[in-house]
Amino acid sequence: MFFQKKIRRVVDVKKAEERFEKEIKNTPLEKKDRPAMILAALIVFVPALLLVLAVFGLVFYLFFFRFL
Repeated sequence: MFFQKKIRRVVDVKKAEERFEKEIKNTPLEKKDRPAMILAALIVFVPALLLVLAVFGLVFYLFFFRFL
């Protein structure tokens, strides 16, 4: 079959996860990996947080300051 390796990985998830964990433990982080992960998290979470705060601010405005 053409995709036998991929099919086995999908069918036997537990074995694939164990192999992945073993590979991750043996692979150390490089010098710039940690700052890159922090920067990526900020790029993802800051806009989402700002959007949620904007929605709360709009609701707060509509409930309390709309008729002033």
